[in-house]
Amino acid sequence: MDQKDMKNYRIEHDSLGEVKVPADKYWAAQTERSHENFKIGVGIETMPAEIIHAFGILKKAAAQANHGLKPEKMTDEKLAAISEACDEVIAGKLNEHFPLVVWQTGSGTQSNMNTNEVIANRANEILGKKLCHPNDDINMSQSSNDTFPTAMHIAAVIAIEDKLIPAAEHLIKELKRLEDENQGIVKSGRTHLQDAVPISFSQEISGWRTSVEKDVELLKLAVEPLKSLALGGTAVGTGLNAPEGFDVAVAENVSALTGKNFVTAENKFHALTSKDEIVFAHGAVKALAADMMKIANDVRWLASGPRVGLGEISIPANEPGSSIMPGKVNPTQCEQVTMVAVQVIGNDVAVGMAASQGNFELNVFMPVMAYNFLQSCRLEAESIVSFTDKCVYGIEANKDKMSHNLHNSLMLVTALNPYIGYEHAAKTSQLAFKENISLKEACVKLGFLTEEEFDKVFHPEQMI
Repeated sequence: MDQKDMKNYRIEHDSLGEVKVPADKYWAAQTERSHENFKIGVGIETMPAEIIHAFGILKKAAAQANHGLKPEKMTDEKLAAISEACDEVIAGKLNEHFPLVVWQTGSGTQSNMNTNEVIANRANEILGKKLCHPNDDINMSQSSNDTFPTAMHIAAVIAIEDKLIPAAEHLIKELKRLEDENQGIVKSGRTHLQDAVPISFSQEISGWRTSVEKDVELLKLAVEPLKSLALGGTAVGTGLNAPEGFDVAVAENVSALTGKNFVTAENKFHALTSKDEIVFAHGAVKALAADMMKIANDVRWLASGPRVGLGEISIPANEPGSSIMPGKVNPTQCEQVTMVAVQVIGNDVAVGMAASQGNFELNVFMPVMAYNFLQSCRLEAESIVSFTDKCVYGIEANKDKMSHNLHNSLMLVTALNPYIGYEHAAKTSQLAFKENISLKEACVKLGFLTEEEFDKVFHPEQMI
C-alpha cells in the first residue's frame, strides 16, 4: 500500500488471503469481501438493526455459556471484554460497523462473521492486545446456520412484544375511551356499502376495538413458538463442536439478557431448515394489518365529505389536502394505515415463499425473511401509534348528520316485518323510494297500517 492507503486502510486476512479494510472500522476480511461482492441496495436495504442487536445478545449469551463449559478457552479476561463489546452492539453504539446488505448469502453467514469480527476487534481494543479471534472465540460452539435463525427469533420476539403489541394496546385504550364517550348515539348501520338497520356508534367502535384486541391475542399466541432457539445445532443440527449442555445454557442466558423466556429447540434439524414459526407469527401480524385496513377505511368513509359524503364523523385536520383546492383536508392518517397494510400483506407473501425454500439441512432465504418480518412489525407499530395519536384521538360524532341519515334510511322498514310481514314491508320501502316519501306515508298510503298504528310500533332508536 502507498502512504495514503496505509493511513486509511489496514490489511486483514481470511482463508482466501489478504483484504484491505477501512482503518476506522471494526469489521475485517470476510465482512469486507461481502461488502464488495454484494452492492445491492447499499445504504437502503442493510441488515436490519434489530438483527444486529439480537446478534449482540446471542454472542454475549454464547460467551457466557462457553465460559461455564470451556473456561480454559473462554477465560475470564476474554469474557469480560467480549461482554463489553456485545453490550455496545446491543445498545446500537456500533451500528456504523455493520454495512452489509440483506441481499447476501441466504444463510446470513456474512452478517454472522461481520458480528464476530466487530466484537473481536472491539474486544481486543478494550483489552489493549490481540487476544480474541472472530471464529475461535466469538463464534465458539456456533455456526452461522444456527446463529442467524436464533438472531431472527430473538429480534422477532422483541419486535412483537416490545413494539407491536404495545402500539396495538395504545389504540385499544383510545378506542375504549371513544366508545365510552359516544354511548347512546344511534346511527344507520351499513352492509355491502348499502343502508342497513340501526346500530349505535359505540357498538360500531366496539367492533373496531375488539378486532384489535383479538389481534393482540393472536400475536401473543404466535410469539411463543418463536422463543424456541436453534442455537446449539451448529452446522447441520447435530451440534458438532458445541459442548454438551451449551444449547440449554445459551437459551437460559438469552432469557436472562432479554427478560423473555427463551428455550432451546427440541429438534435442531427442524430449527435450522424450517421457518414455520416465522410464517405463523407473520400471519398474526398480517391479521392485525388487515383489521387496521378495515378500521381506517371505516373512519375515512364515515368522515367523507364534509358536505357531499357521509359526514357522520369529523377527524383532525392535520395538514392541507390539495395544491389546487383551497380548504381541502384529506384523511391522510387513514391513508398511511392502508398503505402500510398493503406492504405488510405483500411482505407476508415474501415470508411464506422464503420459508418454503428450505433444502435438506438449511433454509437459505433467511435474510429476506428477517428483513420483511421486521419491516412489517416496525411499520405496523409506528403506523398504529401515528393513527391513534393523530386521528383516533380527535374523532367526533356529527350527531345531527347521524340522526338525519338514520331517519332517512329505508331499511328502518325492517322494524315493520313483525306487524305487516316481509312482502308488505318490501312494498312499503319500494313505494317510499319511488315517490320520495317517508316510510310512514308509504305504509299508510298502501293501507298496511294507520298513522296511529305506525307510530306505536316504529321506534328506530329501539332497534339496536
